[in-house]
Amino acid sequence: MSVRRLVIAAGVVVAGISLAGCVPSGPTVATFQVAGDQTYKIELATPELIAHAKELLAGTTEEGRIPVGRIVRDDPSVNEPWSWHIDPATLEFADATTEVCDGLPEYVEDGTLTSDYYCPWIAEVIAIEGPGA
Repeated sequence: MSVRRLVIAAGVVVAGISLAGCVPSGPTVATFQVAGDQTYKIELATPELIAHAKELLAGTTEEGRIPVGRIVRDDPSVNEPWSWHIDPATLEFADATTEVCDGLPEYVEDGTLTSDYYCPWIAEVIAIEGPGA
């Protein structure tokens, strides 16, 4: 009986060590707030995008504050509960964009925004999560 307890205790210790050394996995994701209570999320695919989003979150830059990217419809990816997401390979941050891609996340959802790109002018980074956060 004492040998069995020792084996179980050793298993717990090994599991604890194993978990302590884990590196977070998954994408780094920025959450944007648009017009009060509407938010959406974008995967940040490069260290440069992560660094820029962190600067926007910290308020250390006003440059390139508009997220612009191609809409992938019928696939929420990191952007649940919405039914769409921004293709992380197309994400850029701009100082100005055309009006055709501006709007609320709900406009992308309900088809009011018909552009292939989304660029909400009043989007603001409110959180960054994941391994690069």
